[in-house]
Amino acid sequence: MRIASTQYHTTMNTALQTASSRLQSILQKMASGERYSLPSENPIANVRLSRLTREEALLDQYLDNISTLQGAMSRNEAVLAGMSADMLSARDLLVWAADGSNTSDDIIAVSGSLRPLLESMFYNTNTLDAEGRYVFSGTVTDAPTLTYDPLAAVGARYTATGNTAEQLVVVGNGITQPANVTLPEMAVIMNELESILTTLQTPGINVNDPAVRAQIGAAMNALDEAIETNSGKIARLGGSQNILATLQSNHGNVSLSNKQAALVIGQLDYGDAAVKMNGYTAAIQATQKAYSQVSRLSLFEVL
Repeated sequence: MRIASTQYHTTMNTALQTASSRLQSILQKMASGERYSLPSENPIANVRLSRLTREEALLDQYLDNISTLQGAMSRNEAVLAGMSADMLSARDLLVWAADGSNTSDDIIAVSGSLRPLLESMFYNTNTLDAEGRYVFSGTVTDAPTLTYDPLAAVGARYTATGNTAEQLVVVGNGITQPANVTLPEMAVIMNELESILTTLQTPGINVNDPAVRAQIGAAMNALDEAIETNSGKIARLGGSQNILATLQSNHGNVSLSNKQAALVIGQLDYGDAAVKMNGYTAAIQATQKAYSQVSRLSLFEVL
């Protein structure tokens, strides 16, 4: 059977192009380390890899949220601890002021130490974050947590201007954690402390006066309640941070599992790829050699 030269050249060129294309494809895979260059090579594996990629993106977002939330909680915990220390110091001063042996000058000296604590608590309650937002104002972060009106009557100058709404952050599939702490009760304790401070600054004050002792006792009770409330919030922050640490560990384990699964599904087997590369290279060389030898043949030489 005779084969036309044109048909022969076309067949050989097609064979060379096919082998070269396969060789190029396997070289690209070896360079990228990916088993599949196109989704059509294995649609099922491609779907699995897409799902793993989407889940990994979600886990990355959860982990970023947890990291940010942990920083915010640590900052809030530190501020609340400082406020508790101020309130304990204020209570110690009131206990000392309640000593009936104190003179009016002694009591006025106590009031001088109480004023800085009051200012410190007011400052901490209106703490700002790095972006200039009020930390303890709930969801109205552009408004101060407490405002002070010097023209109002003593005992009513501090007003809570934030709200008690929670800023929820997604930290897992269907799991949220509040990112903020609210302090509306600080208006009450601040007004109570300013009232007793004004009383203690009265010239000639007598701490054995029943009315004065009752006011000191009321301020101490208010401080006790505020300290207990503050301690509860610190404890809740600690519990939330433990939950976040557990979630962070779980997300990390799931992420590691996903990455391992993606490697099993999509990573190139370099041993198999090397065998195929050698085969394609040998095929090209053999085809080129045969093409070269056959192209030299002529019917005139046979005749």
